[in-house]
Amino acid sequence: MSEGVRCLWMRGGTSKGAFFLADDLPADTADRDAFLLRVMGSPDPRQIDGMGGADPLTSKVAVVSSSARESVDVDYLFLQVFVDQAIVTDAQNCGNMLAGVGPFAIERGLVEARDGETPVSIFMVNTGQAAVATVATPGGIVAYAGDARIDGVPGTAAPVPLEFRDTAGSSCGALLPTGNESDVIEGVACTLIDNGMPCVVMRADAVGATGYEDRETLDAAGAIKARIEAIRLKAGPMMNLGDVADLSVPKMMLVAPPRNGGAVTVRSFIPKRAHASVGVLGAVSVATACLLKGSPAAGVAEPPGGRRKTLSVEHPTGEMTCVLETDNRGAVISAALLRTARKLMDGVVFA
Repeated sequence: MSEGVRCLWMRGGTSKGAFFLADDLPADTADRDAFLLRVMGSPDPRQIDGMGGADPLTSKVAVVSSSARESVDVDYLFLQVFVDQAIVTDAQNCGNMLAGVGPFAIERGLVEARDGETPVSIFMVNTGQAAVATVATPGGIVAYAGDARIDGVPGTAAPVPLEFRDTAGSSCGALLPTGNESDVIEGVACTLIDNGMPCVVMRADAVGATGYEDRETLDAAGAIKARIEAIRLKAGPMMNLGDVADLSVPKMMLVAPPRNGGAVTVRSFIPKRAHASVGVLGAVSVATACLLKGSPAAGVAEPPGGRRKTLSVEHPTGEMTCVLETDNRGAVISAALLRTARKLMDGVVFA
């Protein structure tokens, strides 16, 4: 595609990547994936011959189109482009890139902006779930500047609140695909959970970590990473995900007691490298695990009371606040988070 393809590069939450209209990409999946690998410069640890940032968090793609579904504005397909492997996968959602979908849809004319705020209803193709992003649009124009601050991103930007519903079992078919609040894998108690993102949640000290390490320390901890990967490979089939050796799910979550006034501390692997912060839907799944009395997370977490619970999930670069609404049985029925987004480049990209 030497003539170039329209593309908007955007930061969404604590991730960054390419946003495309579906019609601007090759219709054949193999051709599309080959194009995206070339765009990002994969496989190469530096992604030197492409636009990727040599990190899973900056090698992401959002494919957006108008939706024919009732009460839905746009469809959003998330694609993770591996950095050092020739793999493009749709095996997961990305709640951070989701923060950019609403602004992108308005920028490309898929949704008509209102004066003030514009809600954009989004169908997440990867998992068949829906979310609503509220975009600041004073005068009918997307505003990226604002006073909202999220940890992991310098400065401030316009807020993009995200509300999720019916995310339980998004990829695994059930919130707890094994039916258990705790399963023992490789001698480690784990919660296999999917409330928008398939995750394996375990105590950090159960695998030889503290839960307070920085990203670089965890990435250098070969023995800990090997043990976590062994657990992940066994958890995959148990979570109805099959062989996950070459998949980006499940995410691996190490939890510890909070240190900075939050509800829980987490160190996330995505899945083989440590995350600089924590994914949006990963945070939702961890926060949900904290509310399961028989889970390892419940043993270290300090969640608040009431049916509407605000849980601060502490991570290496700050915290992410999850607002969980529960029913009278304590089951989570909705989740909301605050994200921001910023347009970085609008033009054409070549492969």
